[in-house]
Amino acid sequence: MVPMARSPASELEALAVAGLHRQLRQWERCGTGLQARLGDRMVVNFSSNDYLGLASHPSITAAFSEAVNRWGAGSGASRLVCGTMAPHTALEEDLAQFKGTESALSFSSGYTAAVGTLSALLQPGDIVILDKLCHASLIDGARLSGAEIRVFPHNDLDQLEKRLAWASGKVSAAGRILVVTESVFSMDGDRAPLADIIRAKHKYGALLLVDEAHAFGILGPGGRGLAAELGLADHVDLQLGTLSKAAGLSGGFVAASRDLCDLLVNRSRAFIYSTAPAPALAEAARTSLSLLAGAEGDQLRSRLWHHLDSLCNALGRTPESAIFPVILGSNERALAAAAGLLEKGFLVPAIRYPTVPRGSARLRVTLSAAHEASDVSALAAALASRAD
Repeated sequence: MVPMARSPASELEALAVAGLHRQLRQWERCGTGLQARLGDRMVVNFSSNDYLGLASHPSITAAFSEAVNRWGAGSGASRLVCGTMAPHTALEEDLAQFKGTESALSFSSGYTAAVGTLSALLQPGDIVILDKLCHASLIDGARLSGAEIRVFPHNDLDQLEKRLAWASGKVSAAGRILVVTESVFSMDGDRAPLADIIRAKHKYGALLLVDEAHAFGILGPGGRGLAAELGLADHVDLQLGTLSKAAGLSGGFVAASRDLCDLLVNRSRAFIYSTAPAPALAEAARTSLSLLAGAEGDQLRSRLWHHLDSLCNALGRTPESAIFPVILGSNERALAAAAGLLEKGFLVPAIRYPTVPRGSARLRVTLSAAHEASDVSALAAALASRAD
């Protein structure tokens, strides 16, 4: 008898038993802040990556609307066919200027930027060394590349150096060694020790890719990221970023040398075989970049950090980013805590495996300049009084 294949229903049941079943839920933004309607309940959204509240900024929405009228709703083709339009080129020029690099290349999402960059840059015979807590998109890109993968414990510089020493003795003269890290880690909110990582990569002749997704717009002069804040941007070979968090839109990009970006145009399957993002989105992103780099961006960052200081002071923590994790361990505890906060009017979903390692389920609180100070204080009180 031919054995029966597992059914989707049985797989869903297993996820539910393990506390790992997810469901989509529709919510509605109310006004320009982070008040939201979730079903018949009004809540304050503390789970959004809209760190500066730019997703509903009038200048950006106006730029989007005007660009739709001028350029149309869609691009109609991939970038190498006939999808490259003036807003795409202008955005990439602006991104390169913003990041202080020779060139930049935009992608349809942060995920495709990561997968498309790593899978194009690396090939069999190369070695890629990743921080253990790197985002899934970076891991997927490394796996697709065919390069040999090594992982070092989170922010463990001794272990990174050991892997670099091993790699430098193994890779061929024509091969590449690439170190991959995030500047601000998406689930823990902590920062990479970039200065020490850069010293190590120089010592062993490696390249360095830094994913600035959660630092872009938040850290550094004009929001240019952690590498810029530390004055180390010139030592980072590839700066990955996203337009879907602090910039308030969607899309991803890589900023690097002209040759590296040209190589991606020719080799990145995620770039070559994707329809170009809507030109209106690119035009709106240019407006967002201008806001980030200007006085209003400074004001929004100041407001965000004031909120972070308020929350962290109330809970005895030191702020490193807009991400505030509350690690609870089991899926059941994280789900119960999220449900309890929802009852009090706060949307803070539970984050579970595979997004975080097993046994480290958590609440992931994210703050925004769009939050009201009173809402931040109320959340701090709710977290402080939470009974596990």
